[in-house]
Amino acid sequence: MSAAGLPVDVTAEVADALADGRPVVALESTIISHGMPYPQNVAMAVEVEGIVRDAGAVPATIAVLDGRPLVGLDRDQLEVLASDGSVAKASVRDLPVLAAQRRHGATTVAATMRLAALAGIRVFVTGGLGGVHRGAQQSFDISADLTELARTPVAVVCAGVKSILDIGLTLEALETLGVPVLGVGTEEFPSFYSRTSGFRAPTRVDGADEIARVMRAQWALGLPGGLVVANPIPPADEIPAEEIGGVIEEALADLDRLGIGGQAATPYLLGRIVELTGGGSLTANIALVRNNARLGAAVAAAYAERR
Repeated sequence: MSAAGLPVDVTAEVADALADGRPVVALESTIISHGMPYPQNVAMAVEVEGIVRDAGAVPATIAVLDGRPLVGLDRDQLEVLASDGSVAKASVRDLPVLAAQRRHGATTVAATMRLAALAGIRVFVTGGLGGVHRGAQQSFDISADLTELARTPVAVVCAGVKSILDIGLTLEALETLGVPVLGVGTEEFPSFYSRTSGFRAPTRVDGADEIARVMRAQWALGLPGGLVVANPIPPADEIPAEEIGGVIEEALADLDRLGIGGQAATPYLLGRIVELTGGGSLTANIALVRNNARLGAAVAAAYAERR
């Protein structure tokens, strides 16, 4: 399979499922290479693929290895992503560079969406969405995830926006870009580690069937972009917003003191928060990804059935 002359390798399992109209769930790889430490990252990746399979869908973890965009990975390839320190954090802008230089890249939300759409996958599961960084009024640091959502037809199942970001400005940007934002079983937009954020979810939905109906309506209307499916972390696994807030502020202060910015900012902050919470944030991160995988598989099944 190719797009604009760039080969996109799709495993036989994923290609067969797509050809048969069976549910497929895309999974990102940045969370493996830059979101969690080794070996928890590879264990999480294998477990999440298993959750998707157990729910009746085919997992398609997406990455770039030796310059080739891959849709669907085997265990050895997951191990490379989890343990090889040379793996770059790859957004959409990085894809042609990695291809030309034959390098490894772990795909962000934006890049995963783009490659999933090229393969024909409509549902994508991640942990948290990127967005408008705090202080973006001066830095202009806004994730490419948002612009990709405005133009790529993939539903992104997440636990809301990463807590380290400016959630209010992110929601404003999504509204400007015309991206539907759905709160799953909640009127309040979740904030990654926490079920609450202090901001309303623009729309509440209750279950995979309703999400699939919104997806179909979105694209039947000729609207080109994707959707945010904001799925709160389970109550038993959350870190309350008032508790994690102080930790995030301390991590942000450390970030400023060290002068870290750009693509390195989010991995540093997530790692620092793991340290400050004694590993509690990592446990919550894994729990919310599991929860999103279960919902994502159900959404993919509902969407495939309606087709």
